[in-house]
Amino acid sequence: QGQLLESGGGVVQAGDSLRLSCVVSGRTFSRDALAWFRQTPGKEREFVSTISRSGSTYYAASVKDRFTISRDNGKKTVYLQMNSLKPEDTAVYYCAAKGTILTVPHYVKVDDYSSWGQGTQVTVSS
Repeated sequence: QGQLLESGGGVVQAGDSLRLSCVVSGRTFSRDALAWFRQTPGKEREFVSTISRSGSTYYAASVKDRFTISRDNGKKTVYLQMNSLKPEDTAVYYCAAKGTILTVPHYVKVDDYSSWGQGTQVTVSS
C-alpha cells in the first residue's frame, strides 16, 4: 500500500495560487497512476485530476485550465499547482495512488484507488 503524505494547503484569498505536494513512499512510484481528489463536509469525495505513468494528464471540468498536475519520479512526489483559486475550491485535498500497466489517464473514481494520503486543507476566502 505504501504511504502518501500531502502538504502545501493553507488559507488564501480568491485569485491566489497554491501548490500541493504529495510524497509517496513504500511503493514503486514509477508504476503508479496518481490523482488528486477533494472533499467538503457532507459531500462525496470528488475527482480533481490524474496523471498517468507516462505523464499524461486529465482534469475535472471545474479545474481545467486553472490547475496543473505533475510528477517527479526521482522525488516520488506528485504536485497540484492551483491558480486562480475560487471559494468553491475550498476542501480537503487528498492524493491517491494506484499501480497500473496503463500509460494513459484512466482512473477517475474513488474506488479505483486503494492508497490514500491523510489530506490537506485548502481554504479560499472571497
